[in-house]
Amino acid sequence: MIEVNNETEAEVDEIEFAELARFVLREMHVAEEAELAILFVDEPAMEQLHIQWMDEPGPTDVLSFPMDELRPGTADEPTPAGLLGDIVVCPSVAAAQAVKAGHTAEEEMLLLTTHGILHLLGYDHVEPEEEKEMFALQRQLLLTFLAGRAA
Repeated sequence: MIEVNNETEAEVDEIEFAELARFVLREMHVAEEAELAILFVDEPAMEQLHIQWMDEPGPTDVLSFPMDELRPGTADEPTPAGLLGDIVVCPSVAAAQAVKAGHTAEEEMLLLTTHGILHLLGYDHVEPEEEKEMFALQRQLLLTFLAGRAA
């Protein structure tokens, strides 16, 4: 089950983000019954979470809160159902990053959501090799999702 909630004034197509999450989880061979929450919050709420959980000042773009530590499965052995966790996205921070990156705020939020799901599945980008793997995977997943949506 995927739950998407927007607690901001920003325009967020909740159905699209649920579809993206379903697509990414399917591609990563995670059971359809896995539970995931995606929450969109304003900068003060994100800053509070950023300080509380990361001990970092200021708002950030995305935070991931894994629960059952589910990992990607395979076509033959999908990940069992469980509580994947929560992703929190800040649309205003995403919009500012989108301007710098040269794409829309929606595209940035889709990228951040994909990034957050990969974190929930155990991917990280602390080491250069990990970063290369994670960023290539998130790019491939997002481009495939967007291509399918455009078709």
